[in-house]
Amino acid sequence: MPATDYQGSSALFSSFGRSILSIQRDQVHPMEGTGQELQLQLEAFQGQVASRFQDLSAAGSDELLSVSWIGKLLDVFLACLEEFRMLLFKNKKHMNKPPMDRLISEFFERNVKALDVCNAIRDGIEQMRQWQKQLEIVLSALSGQRSLGEGQFRRAKKALIDLAIGMLDEKDSNSALANRNRSFGRNNLSKHHRSLGHFRSLSWSVSRSWSAARQLQAIGNNLSSPRANEVMATNGLAVAVFTMNSVLLFVMWALVAAIPCQDRGLQTHFYVPRQFIWAIPTLSLHERILEESKKRDRKNACGLLKEIHHIEMCAQSMNELIDSVQFPLAEEKERDVRRRVVELRQVFEAVKDGLDPLESKVREVFHRIVRNRTEGLDSFGRGSHPE
Repeated sequence: MPATDYQGSSALFSSFGRSILSIQRDQVHPMEGTGQELQLQLEAFQGQVASRFQDLSAAGSDELLSVSWIGKLLDVFLACLEEFRMLLFKNKKHMNKPPMDRLISEFFERNVKALDVCNAIRDGIEQMRQWQKQLEIVLSALSGQRSLGEGQFRRAKKALIDLAIGMLDEKDSNSALANRNRSFGRNNLSKHHRSLGHFRSLSWSVSRSWSAARQLQAIGNNLSSPRANEVMATNGLAVAVFTMNSVLLFVMWALVAAIPCQDRGLQTHFYVPRQFIWAIPTLSLHERILEESKKRDRKNACGLLKEIHHIEMCAQSMNELIDSVQFPLAEEKERDVRRRVVELRQVFEAVKDGLDPLESKVREVFHRIVRNRTEGLDSFGRGSHPE
């Protein structure tokens, strides 16, 4: 989205008082006739980030944290990263001067840590595919025109138990067995608990000791808004680096919040001074996602993705219905089962249609980070920070 599409950017700058960039522009004389141009580029970048996050924050409660919303979030990240890359390459002469060389080096290090998060998220998507297979078994067992018998219900019941075990949050896998799935029956869950390791070892590409919470903490470590002397020494570019670092941290945090991965911790410190025009929508999204995680039925969830919640609710409802079935099956009960099958199929199709595009987008983010980091190091990083 061009900067001109961001309506009200000047008003927003005014409403939050004189921005860091405005102060810096007033205090630093243009260098070689390019200072004013650089300041315009920086303000345009801030406006573009604000506009994109304003669009994301406009999502209603039904859309927030859905597969489609996560896709939009990743699109925003890719757009911001490309705009940031262009900004740096237009101002290469500043990159190897202190403190800009240090700030860029730290940004690239955070990028490396973000790659591990992307790998863990792709593992989580693969884990969801295993749940999809269990849903498919349930649908296969209870669909069709033939009358439903005990064998079909037993097959569906086993798939639902396996699904419940697979969806347990790893840190709550023992205590949550009874609390979240009482209707599955303690004996049945204990019998199938040995399957838990299978669900957890299908596609891990990060170490078994790896922690999403620790990784997010590492990305956010020492991340603070630039001091006035840093802003002046970098002609304002330090503000752009801080902006992109904050976008990186927020996006990785939101992915960890939404998608199953090891040691999901959402208490990562995230604070942005409100003089940045993108701070309000970003902090609003952060607060809304935290509030979602605190809801009673979401506290033990393995991920806040809307589709995960729909799977849990539909599977739980179907399981309770199966528990109430007596044979021979009454016509009214069979109609109830088939109605629930329709609901479950809708959830299944939503997950089936959403996972491939989501994984593709995460893969694109991974490769774009790698490419941008490599280009940056080749262009202005290796001379000061050889690897």
